[in-house]
Amino acid sequence: MKVVQELVAYFDRRGQLSKKQVRQLLDKGYLAADAPPHMLELGSSIGTSYYFRVRGETEGPLWGTDIYTGDSALAVAAVHAGLVKPGESAVVKVTVMAPLAQYQGCVRNGVTSHDFGRYGSAYCLGAI
Repeated sequence: MKVVQELVAYFDRRGQLSKKQVRQLLDKGYLAADAPPHMLELGSSIGTSYYFRVRGETEGPLWGTDIYTGDSALAVAAVHAGLVKPGESAVVKVTVMAPLAQYQGCVRNGVTSHDFGRYGSAYCLGAI
């Protein structure tokens, strides 16, 4: 699955995949893997996007708003970002971002994220 994810990320970064093509890959089950707990192992290649099936959670480590630290819980971040409700599942696009000097927390969608200083990896989430 990781190889497929990397190929899709390659073509997606170059604008060579339309949303319709991505949706077709998702519908056929070729693309979305179950979400890892966080992005620590996948957060080294800035600009790379992954598609994950995530089940929303409200409890877990979360630092930042819109851009989260690499160790933030994906399932919690997805609820915080409004992409999935607690207990429900959805496919989300996770993009590795350049780390920020400062992460600002907030309360959103019933989930609290926290402030944090510099951290080595970061990601943002998007709807499919």
